[in-house]
Amino acid sequence: MSDKVKILLSEDDNNLGMLLESYIKAKGYEVDLARDGKQALEKFNEGNYHFLILDVMMPELDGFSVAKEVRTIDKKVPILFLTAKAMKEDKLEAFSLGADDYLTKPFSMEELVARVEAILKRTTDGDEVLDDTFEIGRFIFDPMKRVINIDEEEVKLTTKESQLLKLLAKNKNQILDRQAALRSIWGDDNYFNGRSMDVYIAKLRKILKADEKIEIMNIHGKGFKLLDQ
Repeated sequence: MSDKVKILLSEDDNNLGMLLESYIKAKGYEVDLARDGKQALEKFNEGNYHFLILDVMMPELDGFSVAKEVRTIDKKVPILFLTAKAMKEDKLEAFSLGADDYLTKPFSMEELVARVEAILKRTTDGDEVLDDTFEIGRFIFDPMKRVINIDEEEVKLTTKESQLLKLLAKNKNQILDRQAALRSIWGDDNYFNGRSMDVYIAKLRKILKADEKIEIMNIHGKGFKLLDQ
């Protein structure tokens, strides 16, 4: 199950963070460690992660705030919260944000990995190989290489074209919030960045028109929807 699985671990306790990072890596996973919530969100926006482990109590941004932002651009990535508190209200908050599990400190590292593996098995139907490519109609999109292929023809994308298409693909047939996409890619949802994003949306539409079943819809007042019928 650990093949290709990349985990973002966010823990502000340096000693615990390094211990967890080393242990999870020893189990065959790729792990990136973030020291606070702001760094976790930055890493998530820049990388391709299959799983998030978020400490609830962190400086800059707490784990709940990070999860809320993540869920605006990725509805499916599994999230497990770590917390020193066992309050019922915290658990309810965690699950209302789309958490897959919740682990109260102190915990054993064996239990943490067991829970991660159980969630991955459930969310990937057991034997499904986790991949970093997306199927969009007749297109195969590889955000790591920033290329999209159709009928053996390859189109190279710019960094922002690739980042935007990745968000649309992750939320295929669902609304991608405009402001969330701007914050994720441009770092700010101001007017000028919004105009820039509209230009990139137009470029992506031009590329995707090679498959008549694919459409990027404007959802007035909300954002965009990548339709794959």
